[in-house]
Amino acid sequence: MAVQDSKKSRAYRGHRHAHWKNKAQAPALSTDPTSGETHRRHHVTADGYYRGKKVIDTATAADAAE
Repeated sequence: MAVQDSKKSRAYRGHRHAHWKNKAQAPALSTDPTSGETHRRHHVTADGYYRGKKVIDTATAADAAE
C-alpha cells in the first residue's frame, strides 16, 4: 500500500479546484439604475457607468485613442 511522504496542504488542493466555479454557471448579470443597461456584476457598463455613477467618460477615452 502506497503511503505519502507528507500531507498535502489545502492550498495545494485548491489549485486543482480553482476553476470549477466559473465553468459551473453563467456569469451573474445586473441592471444599472441610471442607464438601465445590463452588465456583468462588479463591472463597468459599456457606457461607462458603475453603480449609477458615470466613472469613465467614453467620448474622451475614444478621442484619446485616436
